[in-house]
Amino acid sequence: MTPTILTVDDSPANLAAIAAILADGYDVRVATSGEQALELADQLRPDLILLDVMMPGLDGYETCQRLKQLEGFEDVPIIFLTALSQPEDEIRCFEMGGSDFVSKPFNPTVLRARVKTHVQLRQYLSTFKTLAIRDGLTGLFNRKYFDDRLDKEWRACKREHEPLSLLLMDVDHFKLFNDTYGHQASDVCLVAVGDIIRSKMRRGRDMAARYGGEEFVCVLPNTRIEDACQIAERIRESIQALGIEHGASSTARVVTASIGVACAVGFEDAAPADLLKLADDCLYQAKKTGRNRVCRAG
Repeated sequence: MTPTILTVDDSPANLAAIAAILADGYDVRVATSGEQALELADQLRPDLILLDVMMPGLDGYETCQRLKQLEGFEDVPIIFLTALSQPEDEIRCFEMGGSDFVSKPFNPTVLRARVKTHVQLRQYLSTFKTLAIRDGLTGLFNRKYFDDRLDKEWRACKREHEPLSLLLMDVDHFKLFNDTYGHQASDVCLVAVGDIIRSKMRRGRDMAARYGGEEFVCVLPNTRIEDACQIAERIRESIQALGIEHGASSTARVVTASIGVACAVGFEDAAPADLLKLADDCLYQAKKTGRNRVCRAG
């Protein structure tokens, strides 16, 4: 995917020159003021911003500060373009949140090199961040991200006076599956189960995570327990419908899953851990009463 560069300068000649220099390899968009830059940045979500310091209205320093306040812009590199050459001017560029600066009149080779370096650094950072929150096998979110997300959604639903539902599920007799078919087949099984669970997360705030081993968890904000049970049942049915052979299972001849469903309404003096414990109790009940079923709280 071609990186997008937003160039902000009140000089049309400078904008044309930069566009020509970066035309090979970048999608260059332009803004002629700080105000327009803020509007376009929010729409375009650029990979890098080239920002003139001296502009009428919002200057580059204030524009940079406001850009950094936009959600998701903390890591977007901003390179200042400036004719100012004093050390204190350079220092201020960094203090305002800039990643680098290029002096005017700029050298095309230097500009291309700086842009390439910062775009690559951001791509590397994005990759590392993804690895930090994703499970390496299934691609679902990992346990650490789930813990953070549950806490965030708990506070949001409490503030909005909306229910928060949780699904906690376990692949039935998975140790026996692993002992019978081996680690490679077990990994393939978990990936397939993870894909099923992911496919049932239909709304923007719904999320699924690998809780650990063969356990998975789903966070469903603004979802009543009746609706959460329907989602859980669809997941259970779809996992069974995969038809993955499980000859060692005493529940079915194919891989199945047990699911516990809990919902927080009102919240009172409860905490996220209480909701998780309730879902875990329901999962235990599902296993105790025969597995391959959904059990709910209340």
